[in-house]
Amino acid sequence: MRPLHPVSREARAVLGVSFFVIFVAFWAWMTLGGYVSRVFLADPWSMLKDGWRLLVEDNFAFDIGITMWRVYGGFILAAIVAVPLGIAMGAWKPVEALLEPFVSFARYLPASAFIPLLILWAGVGEVEKLLVIFFGAVFQLILIIAFSVGNTRRDLVEAAYTLGATNNGIVKRVIVPANAPEIAETLRLVLGWAWTYVIVAELIGSSSGIGYMIINSQSRLATGQIIFGIIIIGLIGLVSDIGFKALNRWLFPWSLV
Repeated sequence: MRPLHPVSREARAVLGVSFFVIFVAFWAWMTLGGYVSRVFLADPWSMLKDGWRLLVEDNFAFDIGITMWRVYGGFILAAIVAVPLGIAMGAWKPVEALLEPFVSFARYLPASAFIPLLILWAGVGEVEKLLVIFFGAVFQLILIIAFSVGNTRRDLVEAAYTLGATNNGIVKRVIVPANAPEIAETLRLVLGWAWTYVIVAELIGSSSGIGYMIINSQSRLATGQIIFGIIIIGLIGLVSDIGFKALNRWLFPWSLV
């Protein structure tokens, strides 16, 4: 292995799958071998049986769909607000001077701390869950996008001015296209954070969703169901991540994403 030397797509796939195989094998050895009590950590086979029971008998597919709707709905709302604000902050320094102190302050506020207020304002319905995702993602997105846009190559901007571009034309024809791949990559990364927020939101004042199932299973020491719910979240996130990467490559073929 050489530092920063790329590997082939086939080798990357084999290495990635190998780690999962090693992880599951170690998990099975620890639980089936009696090194860890199955009360505290279910073995892989029991986890699969509990998961199948959830899907067949307890309509867990509905909970999965509800959680996905909350994550993607809240995240899309955050992206609609964050992308134009982030571009404006990065492109125009007066806007940055106006908004950056507040955004920097707000991004340190944990989304879970807003849940009691959001329940008072919006009740325990879907609006409250969407707002938790929104508040958890929007300020992070704004700041990261603003930083990326603010680091646009100056030679591209100067060349556009030399060719007669206007101020608005610089933003539309230089800054946005130059940073679009990185903005899309930022959206991909922050989407992963959104999943942590929705589980917290579903642990309080919820009657459906993956988080609701997990907290109910915890009260019954059903560790197999808890692990199955966690794995489902990981699988959905992995598929979303792969899809996001493929979409970014298709939309922005000039990028190195």
